[in-house]
Amino acid sequence: MGELVDFFIRSRNFILFVLLEVLCFYFIINTSNYWSVTFFNTSNRYAAQVLAWSNAANEYANLRNVNADLARENQRLNDQLTKLLQSKPLAPDEYKADSAFANRFTFTVAKVVNNTTQFANNYITIDKGTDDGIRPGMGVISPTGVVGRVRVCNRHFSVVTSILHSSFLVSSALTKAEEIGTAKWDGVDPHLIKLNDISLTKPVSKGDSVVTSNRNSTFPPGILVGRVRSVGVQQNQVFHDITLDLSTNFSSLAFVYVVENRLQDEQEQLEKQVENEK
Repeated sequence: MGELVDFFIRSRNFILFVLLEVLCFYFIINTSNYWSVTFFNTSNRYAAQVLAWSNAANEYANLRNVNADLARENQRLNDQLTKLLQSKPLAPDEYKADSAFANRFTFTVAKVVNNTTQFANNYITIDKGTDDGIRPGMGVISPTGVVGRVRVCNRHFSVVTSILHSSFLVSSALTKAEEIGTAKWDGVDPHLIKLNDISLTKPVSKGDSVVTSNRNSTFPPGILVGRVRSVGVQQNQVFHDITLDLSTNFSSLAFVYVVENRLQDEQEQLEKQVENEK
C-alpha cells in the first residue's frame, strides 16, 4: 500500500496533467456540435472494428466445434444416401435389394491425428479404435472421396493404410464409360493416382468421374476416387494410360468416416469357401 501511495506522489504532476486533458476533451466535445459528431462517428467506427475482431476471434476459436458438428452431419447424410442408393430399384420392374443388403453400410466419424504423404507407403492415424467398433479391414472415406483401409487398431486409435500406398488397390469405375478398372498410386505425386486396366475400346475424356465400383466389399459403390486429368496410351498395351486428380486432399485431411460393411464377413467367408473347393 505504501508503494502505491509513493507512486501517486511521484507521478502527481503527470496524473494531474492527464486529468486536465480529459476534462478539456470533455468540454470540447460537449460545447461544440462539430467535435461532438466527429467523436461520435470516430468512436463508433473503432468500436465496430474492435467488435468485428472480437467476433472473428470467437469464430476462429469455435472452428473445432463447428468442424466436428459438420462431420457428424455428414455422417448422418452418408448413412441416408447410401441406404437410398442401395435400396433404389434400377427400374420399376428390375431387381431391388433386400433391406439387409441395402442397410449393410454404416459410418463412424473420426478425427485425423497423424497423416503422412511424403513416403512411398503412407499411413493415417485416427482417434477411434476397438472401443468405438472399429476393426481392421474397414474402409475409410472423407467428405470428398476415398481415403484408405483400417490396418491395425487398439482401444482408442487406429492406423489406416492410405490410398497413397504402393500396395493399395481400389476397384474403380468410370461413370461415363461404365468400365471397371483398378486405381493405384504410383508413389510420385500425392495429388494424382493411376487408373489401370481400362480398355482402349472404351471412350475416356478429361474430367470424367471415377468412383468405387460395386465389386468390392470394403467401400460403398459410388464413392468418388478422382477425375480424369490426362489420357494416353500405354506402350505395347491394350489399355489406356489414365491419370486421375485425387478427390481427397490429404494435406488438409481433418475428419474421416470409417465404413463398416456389416455383411462383409459373410460375403468373404462364402467366397473363401468357394475358392478352397476349386
